Amino acid sequence: MDEGRPIFQQIAERVENDILTGALSEEGQVPSTNEFALYYRINPATAGKGVNLLVEQGILYKRRGIGMFVAAGARERISARRREMFVLEYIAPMLAEAASLGITPHQISQLIEEETS
Repeated sequence: MDEGRPIFQQIAERVENDILTGALSEEGQVPSTNEFALYYRINPATAGKGVNLLVEQGILYKRRGIGMFVAAGARERISARRREMFVLEYIAPMLAEAASLGITPHQISQLIEEETS
């Protein structure tokens, strides 16, 4: 676990990561809050808070009496949100810094090409 962020957010992110990698498939069942709590040695209420966060976002849904399941389209919703966050957290600041240094977008592309080849 990452000490810098709330545990419930880390649980939600791990479920999202499992959806993105295919470890959890759309319409597939996810572990219960009690299973999360046992595995991570945390309070079931904390695990439930992470799972409920994903329910609020439409990533998971509850089948009464059966458990939690991955919603159809969850993978694409997670990818789209993370792409937006990537732009806000990495691309926009990089472009601002590059502009202050006189580096053009074309030069940035060239630098990226050089670093990845």
